[in-house]
Amino acid sequence: MNRIENKFKQLKKAGEKAFIAFITAGYPSLKATEKLVEEFDRIGVSVVELGVPFTDPMADGPVIQEASTAALKKNTRLVDILNMVKRMRARVNIPICLMTYYNPVFCFGEDLFIRRALECGVDGVIIPDLPPEEAKGFVSSAAKIGLDVICFLAPTSTPKRVKFISRVSRGFIYYVSLTGTTGARSSLPAELSGKIKEIKCHSDKPVCAGFGVSTNAQVKEVLKVADGVIVGSAIVKKIKEYSGSPDMVRRVGNFISRLKSNV
Repeated sequence: MNRIENKFKQLKKAGEKAFIAFITAGYPSLKATEKLVEEFDRIGVSVVELGVPFTDPMADGPVIQEASTAALKKNTRLVDILNMVKRMRARVNIPICLMTYYNPVFCFGEDLFIRRALECGVDGVIIPDLPPEEAKGFVSSAAKIGLDVICFLAPTSTPKRVKFISRVSRGFIYYVSLTGTTGARSSLPAELSGKIKEIKCHSDKPVCAGFGVSTNAQVKEVLKVADGVIVGSAIVKKIKEYSGSPDMVRRVGNFISRLKSNV
């Protein structure tokens, strides 16, 4: 049982829901990323999702694209992020997922990436542009050593695909609450509740919803039906807002604490 599975078991036993925080690794620096993850662990974030900077982040909106570009300008590489996770593991036990596009994994080498990620203390990977139908070898290799491959479902997913993803996704199922890219929205889709209930009819795995969640009220709305909520752009936006402040980490932590007060 890796840290992700163990965390969801603990939450279920306590009658609680998961709050998953996304940040771009290397933004505004790798050192700042380490301090943010330590703060997230301290304030009770359930899982941290570290975005690997990439030149063409097709699923990401302008806020995360900007952060990714800034991190790349500082030469933030996948190997640097893995080494950072390894350093942090001496200080934090928070489950860590890498959200990366397939190109960095391909260039690194699939088998080497899987082994190195686990060795460094990564618990799961999310690859938006690698459909599981085309990744059977990757998914199988990761499963053998206990690295979770977390798969997506969307509002447009058919019942057949819901059943398929429910079988292959490990750790949790990532429900993309809206069509399009990441980014804060003023409201969440009306069909959110029904879609999540449909997924849960086909799977006993945790279902966590993200994309567009940016306020405490939206977090509360998502957690009425989902097992967890994922917040990204709103947090990255706060990192940008406070990046010139010496207490940036504390202020971002306070923002997250307000968001997750219903969890």
